[in-house]
Amino acid sequence: MSVRVAMSVAGVASALAAAALAIQRLLARQTRSGLNKLTLMTPVPPDVEISQAVQLTPIRTLFSQAFGLTDDELFPHGLYKGKLSLAVYDRLQHQRDGHYVVVCGITPTPLGEGKSTTTVGLSQALGAHLGQKVVTCIRQPSMGPTFGIKGGAAGGGYAQCAPMEEFNLHMTGDIHAITAANNLFAAAIDTRYLHEQTASRAFLWEKLCPPDGDGKRVFEQSMRPRLAKLGIDKTDPNTLSPDEIDRFVKLDIDPDTITWKRVTDTNDRYLRQVEIGASPTEVHKKTGESLGRTAGFAITVASEIMAVLALATDLADLRTRLGRMIACFSRSGEPLTADDFGITGALTVLLMDALMPTTMQTLEGTPTLVHCGPFANIAHGNSSIVADRLALKLVGPKGYVLTEAGFGSDMGGEKFFNIKCFYSGLKPSAAVLVCTVRALKLHSCEAAPVVPGAALAPEYRDEALDLVRKGGANMLAHIRNITKHGVKVVVAINRFHTDTDAEVELVATLANEGGAFAAVQAEHFAKGGAGAVALGRALMAACEAPDTGAGFRHLYDAKSEGVKQKIETIVREVYGGVGATYSPKAEERISQYEADPSLRCLPICMSKTQYSLSDDAKKLGAPSGFAVTVKDVYVSAGAGFIVVSLGAISFIPGLPIKPAYYKIDLDMSSGTPKVVGLS
Repeated sequence: MSVRVAMSVAGVASALAAAALAIQRLLARQTRSGLNKLTLMTPVPPDVEISQAVQLTPIRTLFSQAFGLTDDELFPHGLYKGKLSLAVYDRLQHQRDGHYVVVCGITPTPLGEGKSTTTVGLSQALGAHLGQKVVTCIRQPSMGPTFGIKGGAAGGGYAQCAPMEEFNLHMTGDIHAITAANNLFAAAIDTRYLHEQTASRAFLWEKLCPPDGDGKRVFEQSMRPRLAKLGIDKTDPNTLSPDEIDRFVKLDIDPDTITWKRVTDTNDRYLRQVEIGASPTEVHKKTGESLGRTAGFAITVASEIMAVLALATDLADLRTRLGRMIACFSRSGEPLTADDFGITGALTVLLMDALMPTTMQTLEGTPTLVHCGPFANIAHGNSSIVADRLALKLVGPKGYVLTEAGFGSDMGGEKFFNIKCFYSGLKPSAAVLVCTVRALKLHSCEAAPVVPGAALAPEYRDEALDLVRKGGANMLAHIRNITKHGVKVVVAINRFHTDTDAEVELVATLANEGGAFAAVQAEHFAKGGAGAVALGRALMAACEAPDTGAGFRHLYDAKSEGVKQKIETIVREVYGGVGATYSPKAEERISQYEADPSLRCLPICMSKTQYSLSDDAKKLGAPSGFAVTVKDVYVSAGAGFIVVSLGAISFIPGLPIKPAYYKIDLDMSSGTPKVVGLS
């Protein structure tokens, strides 16, 4: 081949490469505008079919072109999901944050009111139809409900996080990592108890700090926090006195105080109470006494490690929080933590990748960060601080970050303001309150119950303005809850096909008269982002509007107020009650925490039913004049809050007679396996 021909061929190849790059950039610009194409159908097909029909954008292309990420800042897990490096925050830390918006709901019916769907639909409206930079931060769902009753949590209809199969199943393995870390800690606790009952102190010392050939011993790095706790500042194990050695090796676990549960990401009621250590190998060698005990499992998302991961601000903070987790107490009443068991470093290693948020996208190509999934009725119910902070830097000062809080403003919403923002230092620009005509009718206290799997009563399908007006009291209570924190409220009326124009207009009127910044209907389920454009415009106006009061504020001063004072402030100001009564067990725990300055200063995490503003699921609407009953109190020292239990909350759900898994399968008729039946 001549030189001239070779140069010609090279020129053509170069031109083709340049053209391909130009096309790629054009497609990326379209993606950045959220132009994944939706083909709307009536009636709306099943969620999984909608998700599978949309041509998604490769995740590296979407995030890199939207935010200028480099190859070492996003790590793909397949084509449509990845992990976002925490180094992005360091690079962008000097950039001003975008508008920070929390999405929560009114008190829901057992069917849910479409809060996740509204969050995603609003994101699609802002990014795909209004030309705004937006990132949606939502929680990773547990597979327990996915295969149980509730189904997944990717949103629904034409407002979903995609691919919804990957979103609702293993994703990037974060929940599995939490399961492994949690259960490693559980194994460490029981194993240490076994060894302390069956071995001498001298034998334990020889195993924990064995001498080398020259008689030299070393402390592992993971042992240093316990040494510091004991006030031992020596670095050479050979210099410890017999008393120091005894205190170091002897945790002296009281087995009756072990509260750390093993976990699984499955709804399995038979694991609520189990006998462990029943093997003949788990007995005291001298007495023959069994070293087993009664224990129980929780669902993985109920693990304190999930809450720790969600509230950690960086890797160092994650390690510190993990080390503070209290698993049990010694026989002398000393709290025993992960640091005491020397396991903090190992837990951190298991969780280091899980601290990076998962990158995904909505059906219309707006970026999404999926991270953590603590339940709102037993934990704080919000996605991670890390995801929110990264997103606020990515979108820049004119962009929008939507972060979802579980259940109502009395649940995940209150905990967003007083726990999550307490630790993150972030201040919300506005809140979106999701409500439905259906829920307001239920809260009239005059409509028939809403039962999953059963047909709705006629009043839910027919116009009933009087029921909507009476049930509006619940919505107004939630508006007040948000405005008490100095945050503007935009009410999103998630419209169903059975709602009439008059009902929707009445809801908007009640909301506006009750202090909302705006109240707008949204039809994103059936129309995608186009159905939430008016909602998007209302939110943008709220974020740009000046604050009329003192700005964002916490409901109580966590650091200075007493435990009971904080509890009763929440009851009065958020629930509408008059106070609280306490069980003897709760009184004892509160006295213990009040005496410990490191615990007294923690915020409160209320654990109660999500179906009422009170602690009684039967009290619908906006009840008043009631006192809640505090049945138990315990500290999640790693997460950094005191859990106040107002009732019997199951830590691991069960399965119904016909779980969702009956419908889930693989369709292989086309030659390419496709998930079917997932909702």
